[in-house]
Amino acid sequence: MPTKLGATSLGDGRVEFLVWAPKPDLVELHLLTPEDRVVEMATLERGYRRAVVDRVDPGATYRYRLDGHEYPDPASRYQPAGVHGPSSVIDARAFVWDDIGWTPPLLEEYVIYELHVGTLTQEGTFDAIVPHLDGLAALGLTAIELMPVGQFSGTRNWGYDGVFPYAAQDSYGGPHGLASLVSECHRRGLAVVLDVIHNHIGPEGNVLGEFGPYFTTRYRTPWGPAMNFDGPGSDEVRRYFIENALRWSDEFHVDALRLDAIQGIVDTSARSFLEELSEAVDQHARPLLLFAETDQNDRRIVTPRANGGLGLHAQWSDDFHHAMHALLTGERRGPSADFGSLEHLAAAYRDGFVYSGQFSSFRGRRFGSSSRDIPGERLVVFGQSHDQVGNRPRGERLSQLVDLETAKLAAGLTLLAPYVPLLFMGEEYGELAPFHYFVSHADPELIENVRRGRGEEFAAFGWVEDSPDPQDEATFNASKLDHGLEDKEPHRSLSALYRELLRLRKTDPALRSLDKRAMDVSVGGEVLQVRRWMREHEAVILFNTGPENAVVTLPEGEWCMIFDSSDPRWASRQVAAGAPGRVAGRSFVAFSREGPR
Repeated sequence: MPTKLGATSLGDGRVEFLVWAPKPDLVELHLLTPEDRVVEMATLERGYRRAVVDRVDPGATYRYRLDGHEYPDPASRYQPAGVHGPSSVIDARAFVWDDIGWTPPLLEEYVIYELHVGTLTQEGTFDAIVPHLDGLAALGLTAIELMPVGQFSGTRNWGYDGVFPYAAQDSYGGPHGLASLVSECHRRGLAVVLDVIHNHIGPEGNVLGEFGPYFTTRYRTPWGPAMNFDGPGSDEVRRYFIENALRWSDEFHVDALRLDAIQGIVDTSARSFLEELSEAVDQHARPLLLFAETDQNDRRIVTPRANGGLGLHAQWSDDFHHAMHALLTGERRGPSADFGSLEHLAAAYRDGFVYSGQFSSFRGRRFGSSSRDIPGERLVVFGQSHDQVGNRPRGERLSQLVDLETAKLAAGLTLLAPYVPLLFMGEEYGELAPFHYFVSHADPELIENVRRGRGEEFAAFGWVEDSPDPQDEATFNASKLDHGLEDKEPHRSLSALYRELLRLRKTDPALRSLDKRAMDVSVGGEVLQVRRWMREHEAVILFNTGPENAVVTLPEGEWCMIFDSSDPRWASRQVAAGAPGRVAGRSFVAFSREGPR
């Protein structure tokens, strides 16, 4: 059977077209340019249709005609006229890569910077990101994470409404723009993580159901019909998404995938889709990591397949965010209702998950499994993310909810933890622009449903604030970063603090190690004390989460202070610690030493 879905250039003007379409009786290929031609496709086993056509060059456009009705290719590589336009033939071999010697960072070396292509810059394109890469690399980051770039309707969207998972968004710069961005990242030592959606397909321009049983009515997700991963025809649905994952690696040299909301992938098979995906990735020629975004606190996600797990490489720890956010902001809404004490934050630091089988009042049931034995590099932690910022009615960032000293404290808690840290774009200099939810749909009924759905979601969490209209272009424009802040105070000093913390994380042996077993965590009053070590190297960090100064007795030995967030160099208006064990309010101090413990 042919190896690739979609349109694949074979050379000499020959192109193979392969589509899974068991639903229609007659499937034809309608080539629109450079000349109008209709070719009947051969029927293969299990509902695949195939045609090999001469005189088709890159850039040619086409549709599939199903019993007389025409639709774009479900595995389209490019939609130059948007979701309702024809698909375009792309020759992936035409892009010349210069990253032959590229070696991605080890999992424990990842420091991730999540960004949205449309709002990181005023231009909102792949190419416009490139001038910012040198600064991100100098900050100490090792990877950028792109929010979804699969083709969605219109030009403004978070990306989770994508309907052509194989096609890089046309308004961002299409496939060539994405390939060029990845190449530029690798040139600067930055890995690329791509956010992909396997749990649903967006509503506008969705054609999959016309071709075959991609969806199931047995389950439903919060975002629409569930994908069919365990019913009749599910083998081909699995192939569609697994091939898609590997395509990002092969054709765009992406280093890792963030799998969005895997709790929405409902699958009762003895061998689940996620197991099959992880096995395919581990057997693939190019290295590719799988990061699971999930709020389920399920240790099986990163447990090796041989031990009964799914075998993914890392997963999000929402508990870390909730514990820190609730403590530092005082908010108790939604999932944060289960958090708020310093003991919760200590548990997040010590184990990763806070809820590991205890009763959750937010969920009304016992929740989670223990993460104590999960290696630190298999958990991703953050103080901010697109979800936690953008799913607020007004899209406030942490920098708008707390003062500067608390923002610095949050940075220290995140970057000095023995986990893989993730920053949200602009966090490093205290961006003030909100990050709203925005769309640019064409269907009036869908637009109204989105507006109503957002309001109902906020009401369920107890939010009473008004939120901007997601469809209004002004909502999108208000979310664009103001990079001019980076040269102003206190933003410049905050960015310098992030840079120094990332330098310490990389160069101090005790802070570089992500071995949770080489760590003690204790609570005294409002101070979280974290003691970490690696062989003869040792570090102690004192995080004072209270408003008043605190004095803590350090462990015995000669300690050298290596960081104080209340130092004036970080634009602090407080009095710096100055003495061992003294910590100003809402600040943190780090010490190190060498020698036997």
